[in-house]
Amino acid sequence: MQFANLTWHGNTPYSLDFNDIYFSTDDGPQETKHVFITQNQLKVRFSSLKNKQFTVIETGFGTGLNFYCTVADWLALAPLDTTLHYISIEKFPLNPEDMQRIANFWPQFALISNEFLPQYANLKPNSNNMSMADNRIQLALWAGDILEVLPQISQKADAWFLDGFAPAKNTDMWSKEVFEHIARLSTLDTTFATFTSAGAVRRGLQNVGFDVQKQAGFGKKREMLSGKFR
Repeated sequence: MQFANLTWHGNTPYSLDFNDIYFSTDDGPQETKHVFITQNQLKVRFSSLKNKQFTVIETGFGTGLNFYCTVADWLALAPLDTTLHYISIEKFPLNPEDMQRIANFWPQFALISNEFLPQYANLKPNSNNMSMADNRIQLALWAGDILEVLPQISQKADAWFLDGFAPAKNTDMWSKEVFEHIARLSTLDTTFATFTSAGAVRRGLQNVGFDVQKQAGFGKKREMLSGKFR
């Protein structure tokens, strides 16, 4: 397992592996809410949940910000007897010290980060199963290459967070093989959202069975993509 090679631009972590920032310099949590929470309609789906569990699959765990935001809404809105299954894949996980430094930026998520970070400190290659919030949150964090991890996953997603670095900088994350696995792990009610509006991503998702729409992006991003599996 290789930890991320990053540097700091002020309070912004910057990936030297992919020459890109981890989250918006405008407002990271608001970006997550705009792109992933809103476009997957998670608040409505959590508060009106019919099943006992809901599964999010994420391509790119990064700083954990998407996880924190999703868990906060789950704990506020989902019925008490339900479970959030959050499956995330990260080829180059941040080292525990950087993860702690980043978590300090967002004290609003301290309730969950205080449970998550001690477990993250024991991160190992491949699958890491973590439990939080009296077992209401089940995190399966995979430390490995996405094309090696996805074939090992069988649990269907209710929502996808497609959050690797930009397609031009991280081509493996946005390959035909990845899109085919995304389709395999989707049902007719599965939604997706992604910060990118790249034509190759739009066509790749359409080719495996997703309806894809362009939406207004966050901050400096003019457009993004979201949609539902057909």
